[in-house]
Amino acid sequence: MSTTTETYGPSDQQRIDYFFPVDPTSHGSVAVLVHGGFWREQHDSSQMIPLATYLVQHGWIVANVEYRRSGNGGDWPNILDDIHTALQQVRGSQWAQQPGTRIVAIGHSAGGQLVLLASSISDATVALAPVTDIARTHRENLGEGAVQEFFGASPAEIPEVVREASPALQLPLLTPILVVHGDQDQRVPVEHSRAYVASATSAGRSADYLEIAGAEHFGMIDPAAGHWATVLGWVDGVIA
Repeated sequence: MSTTTETYGPSDQQRIDYFFPVDPTSHGSVAVLVHGGFWREQHDSSQMIPLATYLVQHGWIVANVEYRRSGNGGDWPNILDDIHTALQQVRGSQWAQQPGTRIVAIGHSAGGQLVLLASSISDATVALAPVTDIARTHRENLGEGAVQEFFGASPAEIPEVVREASPALQLPLLTPILVVHGDQDQRVPVEHSRAYVASATSAGRSADYLEIAGAEHFGMIDPAAGHWATVLGWVDGVIA
């Protein structure tokens, strides 16, 4: 496995770490990973390295995205602008120019929120235990007050921001979506994803859904977990 790093902005956090299999043409697609952490500075892209290694072993080129977070230039909407810019840079990279190459965005938790909001840039999106509803996340005090901390206001005070930042309010979907969630998740309860998928269906474009019995929040990005074969099978089916 070889690696290289590109920047997509002036901050040292605006970077993309690429991981390459021995044969970069063995799968023919690029997985763009976006980590979570309730928008907080202390959570970074190192969370996704085990998953990146797993995907490389299965022939994928992987682009592991770092982005600015709360307190370091990553306030709303800059944080989403970073993901848009990174995805567009990956799409325009030399590694995405081969005929038939597809871009698949994979985001976890708040990273799931971000890839859902940027889903029009990728060919398919996998959202792992995503934050989908900012108002509900605030009501349930998820992330120990993460919404108030990040947005600097209650949802009632910033209704337009809540609409822009909530994937559940940005429907219908334009590209294939798979939502994966564990039913023992204590950080983002599984009911959030069930509601999101139901809303997508009501809007006329259903998201595929995979619920993992016994799995908790960080189990979603564990490459040793049994659901990854199913996830990659879904990806291969929609990008073929």
